[in-house]
Amino acid sequence: MMELSGSSHAPASGGKAKQLVVLLHGYGSNGDDLISLAPFFAQALPEAEFMSPNAPFPCEISAFGFQWFGFEDRTPDMLLGGARLAAEILDRFLDAELTRRGLADRDLALVGFSQGTMMSLHVGLRRPNQIAGILGFSGSLIAPQLLAGELKSKPPVFLVHGTADQVVPFGALAQAEKALRDAGVPIETESRPGLPHSIDQIGAQRGALFLRRCFNAAPAVE
Repeated sequence: MMELSGSSHAPASGGKAKQLVVLLHGYGSNGDDLISLAPFFAQALPEAEFMSPNAPFPCEISAFGFQWFGFEDRTPDMLLGGARLAAEILDRFLDAELTRRGLADRDLALVGFSQGTMMSLHVGLRRPNQIAGILGFSGSLIAPQLLAGELKSKPPVFLVHGTADQVVPFGALAQAEKALRDAGVPIETESRPGLPHSIDQIGAQRGALFLRRCFNAAPAVE
């Protein structure tokens, strides 16, 4: 089984990590992309360590990026199969990193963008022990019809999506919200008017507040 690796950001407090936030990048990107959010989120979570691993597979359309699974064939069965394969790798990575720090699932949050949101939802809701929370930007829920039968825990979820997203349609937000709510998962959503496939400042700010609530953490002192 392959190992994940990528960028990290130590706790702003300078002490031992009390929480672990794993950021999962989108299709064709890499871990260096989302780790740029760490200094911002660290203002709300000064005792958290941030990790942003590269997805396990080279991107099929880019010589430099990575993918969690392929998008060349977007049939539901292929997407689900790809997500399940990547989930095995990601779960193993999460288990190892938590153990290395002496942390538990309750000390873990997943943050995703686009395909990284798909992976965050797929993995975070199927871990036997509940994680602290899932924050997702511009993503979707893979195989929503299977969620109720495969759900193993119900961490709080916050999904942010731009109304002008031309990559992952804005309608994916309502679809994910309905499936999560029907399955009894605590879900909040934020629609960003006119925002394309990206993360804006307001979405990031509200995401940071959500993560702080998940961990019940005190913000950094200015």
